[in-house]
Amino acid sequence: MVACYRSSVVKDYNGARVSVKPGDAKSERFDLIPAIDLRGGRVVRLREGDFARETAYSDDPIEVAVAFANAGARWLHVVDLDGARTGKPSNGPVVSALAAAVGKRVRIELGGGLRTEAAVEAGLATGASRLVLGTAALGPSTVLGRVIARYGASRIAVALDVRDGLVVGEGWRQGAPGVPLADAATRITAQGVETLIVTSIRRDGGLEGPDLDLLAAVVAFGTAQVIASGGIASVADILATRRIGCGGAIVGRALYEGRIDLLEALAAIDPTTA
Repeated sequence: MVACYRSSVVKDYNGARVSVKPGDAKSERFDLIPAIDLRGGRVVRLREGDFARETAYSDDPIEVAVAFANAGARWLHVVDLDGARTGKPSNGPVVSALAAAVGKRVRIELGGGLRTEAAVEAGLATGASRLVLGTAALGPSTVLGRVIARYGASRIAVALDVRDGLVVGEGWRQGAPGVPLADAATRITAQGVETLIVTSIRRDGGLEGPDLDLLAAVVAFGTAQVIASGGIASVADILATRRIGCGGAIVGRALYEGRIDLLEALAAIDPTTA
């Protein structure tokens, strides 16, 4: 049986209530997006963004990307963890190699350390189709508005990484200042952002299921496509995010550890591909 989200009313993280009925808000287009997190050129996963809780899965990110492309993925979510930690992207050559290997079949969205206009320009030069900004979108900087004006909203997404009701950046470090979810979402979408990648930090890498309350609260804003991230452990989890109106879901550890078969998951989302 496929799990579903049963409540017709959810709370957002600031106490406001929004109405979301199961099954009444399914996106016409839904992308299942495998994650490739890079640290020192290797493919790894962190638990709750903690660099001390790392699991390494491959020393060959190109091999991983090609396998995902061969299975039918349309997007890859690539994160430069070193860049996220230091604020300066450092896996650009690896990302360029990934784009060269699969870029004709798969689009790449890239995040991690993209905090300046120069970093955004360099990120797009790798061959990535879309960049994901986090820290640069939360503060008083005007980087977000300027890069959207320059490159277009289709090429710039924003990460809403949420811990204890606050959207945080700076590689999710403990003590990083946060912005209340509603404030961050309102400010960011007002600048023309069309894609929000929403992650529950507490669930990231934990295989405990997505935070559907959080996702539904952001979907209820209704001004941007929401891509779910964090905790997805099964095809049922993927379908649950679609039912509440998400336009895609990022999956990492569950793919690497065999809990989700990418071919089967893609077929469940779109049976015509089976």
